[in-house]
Amino acid sequence: MAFSSSSSEDNFGMSRSFRDARFTGINSPSEASSRGKGPAGPQFDIIAWFPKYQSCQRYFIDHAQHEPLVQAFASFINILLPFQRQPHPIFSSTGSRSGKSRLDKDATRGSSSEASAAAAASAVSLIPFLRRLVVTGMDVPQVLHGFFGDDWQAGVGPQREQERRNYLFAAKSGGWASVKRDYDMLPLETVPFMRPLYEPTDGELQAAERSWSEWLALEDWMVGPRAPPD
Repeated sequence: MAFSSSSSEDNFGMSRSFRDARFTGINSPSEASSRGKGPAGPQFDIIAWFPKYQSCQRYFIDHAQHEPLVQAFASFINILLPFQRQPHPIFSSTGSRSGKSRLDKDATRGSSSEASAAAAASAVSLIPFLRRLVVTGMDVPQVLHGFFGDDWQAGVGPQREQERRNYLFAAKSGGWASVKRDYDMLPLETVPFMRPLYEPTDGELQAAERSWSEWLALEDWMVGPRAPPD
């Protein structure tokens, strides 16, 4: 039996909506739990967030890492940029060493090369750079904009929020040496210095306290039906 084009499109649209619905309307891991504290807070839409994250990723790989100021900054906080990593440096999301796309005489080979470069670029995680900026107290808006572009708030803002909380947790659960070990990237990309969290807000600290209390409850298996009353 043949399906009409419109019927196929409708079925695909319904399938896609059903698939996407599983990932929308959920809370970001960085948001404080609102269990027992009134209505839930703003919900996190992974489908809407991911293109913004990819925009930050492309900006960082194609533009920011080639800027002298970003290179100097990365050297100061002792972290290698993607194009500096051996034996597989990543210069751009298109495979061009200049950070700009180039035409290839062999269309087939060029297409394969671009696909390979795009796959390698998509594997570049921004988390190590966020962690290093947070631990050195350098996660200020102007630096985040310089590294990740105009979409940094929507693209890496949730991860930045979570990494700031992780830094608070690390400081609370261990001493200076323990925290430094957690943030060192051996063998060469060790943390040159650590600073207290940059301009924490009262709301941020309260959210961290609630999450820390939930973690302590988990350590004692006080979760689910055993969860303590708020």
